[in-house]
Amino acid sequence: MASTSAPRSDAGASRIKSAASTLCYDNQSLLADIRKALTTMKEIGVSLERQHKTQMVNELEAELMELLKTYEECANLSSAIDNVGNSYRPSEQLTDFKSLIDKEMANAKRRSSSVPQVNQLLRQFREAIWNVHNSGQPMPGEEQEDIVMTSTQNILLNITCPLSGKPVIELSEPVRSMDCKHIYEKKAIMEYIRSKHGQSKCPMAACPKIVIAERVFCDPLLRIEIDESRAMNKQTERPNIIEDFTQESEEEDSD
Repeated sequence: MASTSAPRSDAGASRIKSAASTLCYDNQSLLADIRKALTTMKEIGVSLERQHKTQMVNELEAELMELLKTYEECANLSSAIDNVGNSYRPSEQLTDFKSLIDKEMANAKRRSSSVPQVNQLLRQFREAIWNVHNSGQPMPGEEQEDIVMTSTQNILLNITCPLSGKPVIELSEPVRSMDCKHIYEKKAIMEYIRSKHGQSKCPMAACPKIVIAERVFCDPLLRIEIDESRAMNKQTERPNIIEDFTQESEEEDSD
């Protein structure tokens, strides 16, 4: 009896895990759409600020904050479904999946900064609005050092592939582990996994997670985050270009 029930149990757990992965992937598509909407709202806010339509900017920020709440809920739901899929083991009793997911959702909400991108996305919106008329100046309540710190913050968990050494924004085939969220070049991580024969610990320093080929792929949100990170890099490079140009002009005037 034990010999027949064990395979059935494994098959049931495998089906649930596969279904959970599919749901998470679909939810990632929704998260990607929300991120696109947030970017559009930021661009609209900048346009309104240039026209000195402060009240409309404030109303837009209020709507953006509501959308960020939805984003956080969706991200927590995706995490909850994934955790249930990974930990589920069939039993003789019927499983209340809703209760399991609700429990995982509650755990996610109790964890501080369960979705760290939320505060960062709000910060980016406010910074973009502030810079319309106050570029280079710290926002109210901040110091000059805060500008440097926040402008260099990255949306991505790691900015370079630990195997190829290439910047993530320059990877030809970026993929992300569903378990630890680290990002790699696809060819490099797949060769690494094969070389470890099933004992492939994440190559990122101090990361204890095991990397599994079936759980490493380019999710719909990854491309959006890479584009956002690339845009942030261009914004931080622009002041340096202006500064160098100014210095050259001053040198020409002195000659």
